[in-house]
Amino acid sequence: MLSRYAPSNPQHPMEGHTLPTTNDHNDVASTPGPNVVVAGSTSAAGQAVVTALLAAGARVAAVDLDAARLEELARNHDGVLPYTCNLANLESVEKLAAAVRSDLGPVDGLIHLVGGWRGGDGITGQKDDDWDVLHTSIMTTLRNTSRVFYPDLEASPRGRLAIVSATAAANPTAGGASYSAIKAASEAWVLGVADGFKAAQSGHKTEPKEQTSAAVVFVVKALLDDAMKEAAPHRKFPGYTHVNELAEHIAALFDAPASHLNGTRQHLA
Repeated sequence: MLSRYAPSNPQHPMEGHTLPTTNDHNDVASTPGPNVVVAGSTSAAGQAVVTALLAAGARVAAVDLDAARLEELARNHDGVLPYTCNLANLESVEKLAAAVRSDLGPVDGLIHLVGGWRGGDGITGQKDDDWDVLHTSIMTTLRNTSRVFYPDLEASPRGRLAIVSATAAANPTAGGASYSAIKAASEAWVLGVADGFKAAQSGHKTEPKEQTSAAVVFVVKALLDDAMKEAAPHRKFPGYTHVNELAEHIAALFDAPASHLNGTRQHLA
């Protein structure tokens, strides 16, 4: 499933509906800067990242499954184009990429914030259903989006791929073994993308050139947002990373040298 999400209108169902590039609250044509796809854009982290990218001059393709929250995000932010897409389906991601390229042009950045958490009672409590959900929501969506947008990111003068991983990937618990394993796999995938960028650019065997593309892993213990703080005002949240801090680091990727970024694991925890 893919659609550009329109403001609520019973005469225009969401499935397959495409909007013009601009509307009364999305004037992206006049916004300079990189074209960035934010996958998982309606989460607290996604909204913070979208806001920071816009402030840095980016044009944002906001992608999510929650059409109502996408509508709200687009209504509240100029420079955002909303797309509903099942990122676990490769064909849908290919259609998404075609739509984004048509609306915005080649993509310069892919920020993957799709995730989730499931745990169990020790190793024997790691359920297959939980594994399947985690693998689909984290790993499959990352593989699909990074494969489809890879040519854009490699060709861009400031191509960037970023994910958010967890300290649990390197320090797993028995109860969170499935989650940690999927997070570790997603890190390995991104480092593989980084190697691809290097092989095509500064590490090219016969015609090396400046490194312009970078794949980065941000590592956190856990993310924190204002709603969490308000819900537990007496809790300290030690080691947590506020989504606004994460967003600042992500927005800064497009101004930092790719040669300093590519293949790095940046600890924010």
